[in-house]
Amino acid sequence: MGMKTEAEIRMTGMQALISTLGLVEAERFVAALSRDRFNYTQWRRSGLPQMSVQDIAREANQMMLKLGQRP
Repeated sequence: MGMKTEAEIRMTGMQALISTLGLVEAERFVAALSRDRFNYTQWRRSGLPQMSVQDIAREANQMMLKLGQRP
């Protein structure tokens, strides 16, 4: 399987946002990113918890189990 196109990545990202936040909140999130001139690099450094990738994966798997889905 090759790399996804930019359009495929956008579609997958929007589907993830909608499934997690719901349609209205996903649209608000995208609008906020556009309005606030979002800087992903800065957000990644300061906006996420200071956790290792392994810790984030473990918590994500636990959340999936709580939601009744397979990690």
